[in-house]
Amino acid sequence: MSFAGHTARKRFGQHWLRDERVLDRILESAELVEGDRVLEVGPGRGALTERLLRSPAALVHAIELDRDLVSGLNERYGAQLRFSLCEGDVLNVPLTLPDGSPASKVVANIPYNITGPLLDRLIGRLDRPVDPPYERLILLVQKEVAERIRARAGHSSFSALSVRLQLLARCQTVCPVPPRCFQPPPKVQSEVIRLDPLPAHQRPDPELCRGVERLLKQAFLARRKMLRNTLAGVKPPDQLQALAQQAGIDLQQRPQDVAPENWVALARGLRAADSSE
Repeated sequence: MSFAGHTARKRFGQHWLRDERVLDRILESAELVEGDRVLEVGPGRGALTERLLRSPAALVHAIELDRDLVSGLNERYGAQLRFSLCEGDVLNVPLTLPDGSPASKVVANIPYNITGPLLDRLIGRLDRPVDPPYERLILLVQKEVAERIRARAGHSSFSALSVRLQLLARCQTVCPVPPRCFQPPPKVQSEVIRLDPLPAHQRPDPELCRGVERLLKQAFLARRKMLRNTLAGVKPPDQLQALAQQAGIDLQQRPQDVAPENWVALARGLRAADSSE
């Protein structure tokens, strides 16, 4: 096996997850069954790949950027019919399986410097979600990002990202991952999260999502200010007050105090008001 001489490369954000309990939790949370086809992002030296191939999954398709790791992974798993490997940048290569079809589930140890762009590729944007969505994504991310994704309204970590992701998926924590679980240890805390994308009929329609997006961009530019200030100009004050009240929003609130469903309700009210003018 040729991994012995390979050292983690900072430019690729490489930190090898080696904690057996965390690896087991990732596999358990994926709940793989026969017929599942898994997309693994950043397999590294194959610690999780090994477990995925011992699961009932029908196929494990991995994407790895480091050509030296690609060589080692092919040497170790290349003969297995249930394993395929793509060398390349996950932000640029196709995420489909070798036969052109989509994977059903995703397992990813995300390099922290590409978290935002990769979430866009795996889940999509509020008005352009990935379609069809994956059944489940198990992601190892920086703890700060995980907290923002799953935070509830009123929490200090609640942000526009919280609203966007929670309107696209059910988000929950799997387990914390301290630096000692990696080799070499990163300088930040990490967390495994589980995202179950919502089916199309449970998501707001694209036009409404564009309205939500406009509100989020305007409000969260000044997250410490009250909505009566950040949303001033959206509608005349009296009309905005009435629409906000109908949406369950107090304009004395700050944007991080407003739950995703209330942002949707406000966008819907604004759309109705525009159409009647």
